[in-house]
Amino acid sequence: MSPPELLADSRVLWRMLRGLPRGGSAAERLQAFYAPQAHRYDAFRSRLLHGREELLRRLPAAAGDVVIELGCGTGENLERLGGRIGGLRRLVLVDLCPALLEQARARAARHSHVEVIEADIARYRPPEPADCVYLSYALTMVEDWRAVIANAVAMLKPGGTLGVVDFYVSHARPAAGRLRHPAWERWLWRRWFAHDGVRLDPSHMARLAAALPDCRILERRGRIPYLPGMSAPYYLFIGRKRAEATVRERSRFGAS
Repeated sequence: MSPPELLADSRVLWRMLRGLPRGGSAAERLQAFYAPQAHRYDAFRSRLLHGREELLRRLPAAAGDVVIELGCGTGENLERLGGRIGGLRRLVLVDLCPALLEQARARAARHSHVEVIEADIARYRPPEPADCVYLSYALTMVEDWRAVIANAVAMLKPGGTLGVVDFYVSHARPAAGRLRHPAWERWLWRRWFAHDGVRLDPSHMARLAAALPDCRILERRGRIPYLPGMSAPYYLFIGRKRAEATVRERSRFGAS
């Protein structure tokens, strides 16, 4: 890595060491934390946020689909979607941080069917149901993550897919078939990430699976920049909404 890149990384690391501000609204805290590092956000986090390519590769987003990314950040996943973007009917990117959305709008400008929206991902609701909704390292950034999961599932059309990739730690007694992390690791990562406003709740995966039982969960590990020999656990969740919509779900979008 060149000296200019190391210097740029040092500025990101300094912001991370200072942590997420405690005062103000959620949007104000995110803006204060990310604005000074927005220019280097993607380059640094490409070595920290693992599994994004795999998640998008596994999602069944096809030609003519409506796709929504909740917590899009800088919109970097547009590049990971590659040629599939052109075939989508509509792609909506939603986030609450103006500094990161500025980068997302620049990326989306060349795609007429890509819309970037500044909104709370726990409350944003599209004008029509989506074929696919995904979150890439966004669920752990939201305090009311249960509302985010419920909202994501509600905006899916029957048979639609929800994809999530994020950091996590296991329960002390995880469900059958799930990995168990040692106590020191559960303690370390929850406190290390919490400093930057990332909430590693061991209940995330269970809540997702309860919301969409027709699912697949993959548990992985990824290296941490500048921490030799250290790797943090992350997971991929891909769940499918049942094919029959309830009367309440249909009326929510004005369907007959």
